[in-house]
Amino acid sequence: MKLSRDRVRFGLAVFGLSALAGFLLSACSDDKPAAGSSPSASSSSSSSAPSSTAPIPTASTPSLTPLPTPSKPWPTPKVTGEPAGDAPLASRITFAISKQAQIAAGKSATTTVKCPGIDKVETAGNHELTCTVTYAGKSYSGTLTVDAKQYSASYKFTSPSVAIVRAKVVDAVQRSVADAAKVTCTMDDVAVVKTADAGIACDVTTTANAVQPYKAQVSGNGQVLVAKA
Repeated sequence: MKLSRDRVRFGLAVFGLSALAGFLLSACSDDKPAAGSSPSASSSSSSSAPSSTAPIPTASTPSLTPLPTPSKPWPTPKVTGEPAGDAPLASRITFAISKQAQIAAGKSATTTVKCPGIDKVETAGNHELTCTVTYAGKSYSGTLTVDAKQYSASYKFTSPSVAIVRAKVVDAVQRSVADAAKVTCTMDDVAVVKTADAGIACDVTTTANAVQPYKAQVSGNGQVLVAKA
């Protein structure tokens, strides 16, 4: 029995040493992990996406086609309905005012002239009347002076306003700006403007796609003068 107990003690001692050795090996492996168990800083940085230095593309500005420059002057409208040479003076005067209004506007259109008291202008003497001209539905007023003699008469009609069509204004701007690709004027198809005003505002889009402001000044006889605003 004594010998058996010694063997048991020896066996327990050997088991204890084996367990201790296993614990020490485990501790050493925890302090120093196996190679490849975690990525290094260099490998982590090398796997990141590279930065781009390419410029960001920008949209190009398209060039526009220039408007054709008119080769002929603005056409003088043909006005019909002229009275005979021996017609009453009032009829001949009102037709002359109507004709001048249509020529100034730039297009023939229905035009009426009303001058209260004009039926008395054949009486010798000086006459001054207020007249209303209505062109294509747009009206403006003016002053008619008549110097009547026994066998002749002279007259003059003046007004601070004049009627004009938009197409004639656009045409004048187009003639004045060489690289115009588009002309836009702030007005109706037919407008009554005062000759003393600053003028009609027009925007010109150039072939380089730039917008430039212009002013179209209209004179009493319908002439359009264009200048940069």
